[in-house]
Amino acid sequence: MLRHADVVVLALALPVFVLANLSLLGYLVGAVAWLVQKALAMYMQHRADASTEPKVVVGMLMGGAIARGWICGLTIIACGLVLGQGVGLAATLLILLLFTVYISVKFVERGVSAL
Repeated sequence: MLRHADVVVLALALPVFVLANLSLLGYLVGAVAWLVQKALAMYMQHRADASTEPKVVVGMLMGGAIARGWICGLTIIACGLVLGQGVGLAATLLILLLFTVYISVKFVERGVSAL
């Protein structure tokens, strides 16, 4: 359950967006970008776990991490340019919130001393 805390926070953020009068289109764009990158992360992790070749494992995990960052970053930029700054800001706030939850869970799962 802790592994998917970001998805729980994604669902809990919707009423906050409504109450704060933030763009629901921004929420939708941010949510889709986050779920796409999360699906990619799960796929890349599965491929890395299935491999016994160290280069493949590193390639899957590092390549996936870079691609996921680009997905979220380019989505935010495109959203702001095409749909407006308010929509882009809402998408940015959501993705930053979800990333904060995601990275915090990773620290808890692996232990901060593993850094």
